[in-house]
Amino acid sequence: METTPPPTEPRKRGRPKGSTKAKAEKEKDAASAGTTPSRMRGSPGDKRNTAVDEGYAHWKQLVPVLYDWLASHNLVWPSLSCRWGPVLERGTYKTKQRLYLSEQTDHTQPNTLIIANCEVVRPRVAAESHIANFNEDARSPYVKKYKTILHPGEVNRIRELPQNKNIIATHTDCPEVLIWDVEAQPNRHAVLGAADSRPDLVLSGHQDNAEFALAMCPAEPFVLSGGKDKSVVLWSIQDHVSTLASDGTQSAESASSIVKAADNSTVGPRGIFQGHTDTVEDVQFCPSSSQQFCSVGDDSCLILWDARIGSDPVVKVEKAHNADLHCVDWNSHDENYILTGSADNTVCMFDRRNITANGIGSPVHKFAGHKAAVLCVQWSPDKCSVFGSSAEDGLLNIWDYEKVGQKEDTGLKTPGTPAGLFFQHAGHRDKVVDFHWNAHDPWTIVSVSDDGEFSGGGGTLQMWRMTDLLYRPKDEVLTELQKFKDHVIECSKNS
Repeated sequence: METTPPPTEPRKRGRPKGSTKAKAEKEKDAASAGTTPSRMRGSPGDKRNTAVDEGYAHWKQLVPVLYDWLASHNLVWPSLSCRWGPVLERGTYKTKQRLYLSEQTDHTQPNTLIIANCEVVRPRVAAESHIANFNEDARSPYVKKYKTILHPGEVNRIRELPQNKNIIATHTDCPEVLIWDVEAQPNRHAVLGAADSRPDLVLSGHQDNAEFALAMCPAEPFVLSGGKDKSVVLWSIQDHVSTLASDGTQSAESASSIVKAADNSTVGPRGIFQGHTDTVEDVQFCPSSSQQFCSVGDDSCLILWDARIGSDPVVKVEKAHNADLHCVDWNSHDENYILTGSADNTVCMFDRRNITANGIGSPVHKFAGHKAAVLCVQWSPDKCSVFGSSAEDGLLNIWDYEKVGQKEDTGLKTPGTPAGLFFQHAGHRDKVVDFHWNAHDPWTIVSVSDDGEFSGGGGTLQMWRMTDLLYRPKDEVLTELQKFKDHVIECSKNS
């Protein structure tokens, strides 16, 4: 049974300890007890499951119209993080690409970091019938497991190094950040009692567990982390070379560490930054700098930092939201804009030029389109004004801030649609814990949901791309549709 943490502790985004079960195991338990498995959706008396079922069925009918491509992959164990890796091969119709995801088990099997090879279908290739005919309870043929790493503790967050996407960092329930070279790591079998894989590098500096806040710098190989010790910690991975060259150089192991520092190369921080009064939930670099970054936390604060100036906040927005902040992202196209997502169900967009030194500054706009806590926000790499947000309501919303305030002259906009919202991915049936835009394949997203509360265990991974008729210039789309209409009329005459 799910347990609720005491209200005095920061709310953990994910499954409480000891409650994780695989889908097959929960079905077996239910069968032996003579009860209906909890993953049987729409059971009598469960109004939430019925409502979700109906919404999902409606969404699935619209898939051939709304999507250029979609693949759904059933996960036996829930996953809290998913990330695109490097492109391996480009074909005429498909692109082969790495995908990183985690498996959060119930201790009957090791927690794992999964490296998969995916086939991403290229735009305007997939047939309409093929897009619609997927089985949400099956594994997708587009996702093939390549390698398994036995992770010391559950994987809460995965981030890839932009300079080398074969290098990834992970957060678990310990003070350290673990660095992995996925190509050098041996493939392991996930069996009970097997020894954990050894990370290639361990970053120390936190005094308490650091579970979610993790970022890699686009400009240089720097790593940023935040944790329950209310601090933000900065490292350089380039330090790895000098550390290995120094005989006997080791950092003291933290009291609650689950990593054996003696077995790994350990790197200390470049800087520790204090300014939050509660757990730091997310961090992000300024896209062009390894020395400028931002952080958000359970103290409802957004803080901007500059390591060149010192370890104190440059700007601190005391009440960025009316609740805990879960996520933050910095626009790589226009570095003035920063997104924050919160437990108050909203996303705020801040312009750092409008925030004064005393932290006074209202967001440029507040996007209110979720019905539950926002867990992840990310700017699109394809258009500067577009971003996505995922939440505990099971939705992944795509927004365009340039559409805020614009009058729709088509008459097709649904009354009550939140300003700026132009696409809603409703393919998940429980909280969408993570998603990632594909930098190598425009407008393509991978998203993952933790389906434990709804279906009794496991999760759902989806790779998808909306139809380009939704985001291309209106005149261009109308011209194409008119040509198609003329073609249909001509064919009808000839027949």
